[in-house]
Amino acid sequence: MSDKVRYTKKSVTSKDGTAIGFRQLGQGPAIVILHGGALASQHYMKLGAALADEFTVCIPDRRGRGMSGSYGPNYSIASEDEDLAAVVAETGAQYVFGTADGGLFALHGSASIPAIRKVAVYEPVIFVGQPDLPAFKATIGRGEALIAKGDIAGAMSSLAVDSANDPRMQAVSAPYRLMGRVLAAPLVCRLFLSLDALAARGDAVALRDLVPALIPELRQVEATDGTIDFYRTVTAECLLMCGGHAPTLFTGTLDALEGVLPNARRVELAGLHHGAAQDQGGNPRVLADQLRQFFS
Repeated sequence: MSDKVRYTKKSVTSKDGTAIGFRQLGQGPAIVILHGGALASQHYMKLGAALADEFTVCIPDRRGRGMSGSYGPNYSIASEDEDLAAVVAETGAQYVFGTADGGLFALHGSASIPAIRKVAVYEPVIFVGQPDLPAFKATIGRGEALIAKGDIAGAMSSLAVDSANDPRMQAVSAPYRLMGRVLAAPLVCRLFLSLDALAARGDAVALRDLVPALIPELRQVEATDGTIDFYRTVTAECLLMCGGHAPTLFTGTLDALEGVLPNARRVELAGLHHGAAQDQGGNPRVLADQLRQFFS
C-alpha cells in the first residue's frame, strides 16, 4: 500500500541531535501518527490515506527505525517526548494518535507539549497491576534473550506464538491468521525475514531491522509501573480506544487512565484486534472514522 500512496519525506532533529524522519501526506490540520512495536511508518499508510482528504498526516519512523536515528545510549521515555515535540514544532500539529506503545508515548509526550490539544490512543499499556503482567514480562525477557544471541528469527517466532494467544486474532482475515501460525516456526521466520529483506525498497524498513527495535521500547513500557498518577498532568482532550473483548492488559490500562485523565472519553470497537491500525491484517478505516470525528 505504501508504494501506491504519494507522500513527502521529511526530517527533523530531536533535542539530543537524533534525526527523526517522517512521511507526510494530505492537507488540512496536522495529525501525527505514532506506531508501536516492530513496525514503522510504512505500516500505517492505509490509515494515513483514509485521513488525508481532511488532514495533513505525519507518520514518523520512530527512533531506532528506518529514516530515523538510533535509540542512543541515553534512551528513555523522555527521548520519545522530545522526538514528538520536534515533529509537532515542525508540522504545527495539534492532534496526535498513537497505537500500542505509540499510544503510551503520545499520552506521555502530550503532558509536556502544550501545542497538543487532542490525543487519541488505541490499546496502550501502562503497568497498573493487571493479571496479564507476568506473561507480558516473560514475553519481553524471551525476546531480549534471543535478540542478544542474534537470533532475530527466534525472537520473531516467540512473539508470533504469544500474539496467537489473543482470542481476538479470530477477527483477523484467514490468510493473516494462517501466516501467524506459520511464523510460529523459527525456520519459517528465517526464510520470511530473508525474503522480506530482499523485497524492502525505498523508505521501507526490513523486518529483520524492526524486531530488535522492539526490545528497548518494551523496557520503557515495563518502566511505567507506578507512574499512572503522572497522567493527571495531561490537559489535552483524550480519546481512549480498544477492541472488543480486549485482554485486561489493555482494558486495565484504560480503566486506570479514565481515573486520572482530566478530560477523557472511552470507546470500545467490536471486532478489532491489537493490530487494527496496521495496513496488513488490520482494519484502519474503522479507526480512521473515529479519528476523523474526534479531531474534527
